[in-house]
Amino acid sequence: MKLTEEEKNRLEEIYQSFFHNELIQRMKEVPMHRGSNCFLHSFKVAKKAVKHALHYKSVDVEAVLLASILHDYYLYDWRKDRTLLKHHGQRHPFIAAEHAKRDFDVNELVQTIIKSHMWPINFKCFPSTKEAMILSYSDKDVAVLEALSSKKHKAKKEKKYLEYLSKLF
Repeated sequence: MKLTEEEKNRLEEIYQSFFHNELIQRMKEVPMHRGSNCFLHSFKVAKKAVKHALHYKSVDVEAVLLASILHDYYLYDWRKDRTLLKHHGQRHPFIAAEHAKRDFDVNELVQTIIKSHMWPINFKCFPSTKEAMILSYSDKDVAVLEALSSKKHKAKKEKKYLEYLSKLF
């Protein structure tokens, strides 16, 4: 799919509005895979997912972008609360979708994409759209790379990551 300059600008505008949003900034406080945080993780996923979405015809790229940014918008550290530890993989997509609806009034498609991003861990929520498949794949790809990377390496690269993530295109 080839984007017009107007479509690119629209996506960049959405990306920037979330990148600088104070509610989204709170995701920096939520630890992720081996020294990463939800903010960095989500914006890495967003860039990768949009890049993948552009390879398909008839994909709602804006929905992919929004769902990618908000897919881990659960805003708690499940490692500190033992009651959340056991079912975090299954429950956090629903919590993230609920928070996304509450704070950003996202549509049903975006919520559905968010809810199914943890398939097959959350076996009942199969990603039933191209958009959901793109997010699920992109999330796993980024998560594996983060899990394999050392904390020390991530700490050194955080400034570079933020610079890289500061623009969608």
